[in-house]
Amino acid sequence: MKAILALEDGTLFHGESLGAPGRSYGEVVFNTGMTGYQEILTDPSYAGQMVSLTYPLIGNYGINPDDFESRRVQVEGFIVREAAELASNWRSAQSLDAFLKSRNVVGIQGVDTRALTRALRVRGVMMGAISTDETPDEIMARIHAAPGYAGIDFARRVTTEQPYRWRTDSRQPEPLDAPTEEGQPERAEPRHRIALLDCGVKYNIIRSLAGLGCEVTVHPCTTPASELLRDNPDGIMLSPGPGDPDQYDYIVDTVRDLVGKKPIMGVCLGNQILGKVFGSGTFKLKFGHRGSNHPVKDLTSGKVYITSQNHGYALDPDGLRNGMEVAHVNLNDGTVEGLRHRELPIFSIQYHPEASPGPTDSAFFFQQFVSMLK
Repeated sequence: MKAILALEDGTLFHGESLGAPGRSYGEVVFNTGMTGYQEILTDPSYAGQMVSLTYPLIGNYGINPDDFESRRVQVEGFIVREAAELASNWRSAQSLDAFLKSRNVVGIQGVDTRALTRALRVRGVMMGAISTDETPDEIMARIHAAPGYAGIDFARRVTTEQPYRWRTDSRQPEPLDAPTEEGQPERAEPRHRIALLDCGVKYNIIRSLAGLGCEVTVHPCTTPASELLRDNPDGIMLSPGPGDPDQYDYIVDTVRDLVGKKPIMGVCLGNQILGKVFGSGTFKLKFGHRGSNHPVKDLTSGKVYITSQNHGYALDPDGLRNGMEVAHVNLNDGTVEGLRHRELPIFSIQYHPEASPGPTDSAFFFQQFVSMLK
């Protein structure tokens, strides 16, 4: 089945349908990682976006039930040069195409993703649409009639509806009121309890904390500070998430009420939220940072980390005040990649330590956070 990808500037790419037939719409972005397509598909930070992968062959190791980063597929559409028809991996449960069909995700293959990436790098990310049943004129009319990316509160779309708990001996979430099954061994007492504000959390962040002996309670992004503190957690984690940080004044207000009361760590959007709490503004990057090989310099140690990143906005460091300072910078473009407070137990990073970049260059940040907890 034929498919068309259209960009808002009128550029058209013709290819073959991948996944479900139909129509999709979103901000078109690209990711330079060679692997990790299942994690990308299920990463809540991609809500509202159609993702193009620059690596030419995608799907060669299939889809498995263990590598989901959230409860569902989050991307609006998927764009690849070639989708592997046969998956070769002992963990694979189904092919990429079958998985996308089962989740009703509209995609396209056979696209010159090099040309698409060049277009986005030169002209910046754009809104776009994929269709298997429209003419080019109909697709363009739909793009121009649809809302843009920046004006939508995506955090409310991807956050958990109800709080849930992730215990130290589990790899899956469970309801707060989940009963203890008869015959099950008594659970080990966690070393620490963490309240996580879910703006679009990836499961591997929670797994990383659980692996360090932490029991994590995940709360909706609309939860007030008083509710996060009600059970006296040892620390607060601010999750990644999608969208324009300027949409999230209510989250900024919540975090402002938490400052000085508990140790706080922020990741990605959590870094931007903390920056706004301490006076910084944010701005949209031309084409964002999305990939697994971005070099970041730690200004304290002088070390350079290879990092995994997924964000389209960055902090303006000029407005930082009240003890907050820049801790890490991106060596490609000099943008802010992390913050630290000079007095309070608060720090944040713009990249993803849970995504195995390097492959373990930045995993120690979770240990650093845990060491702050009492």
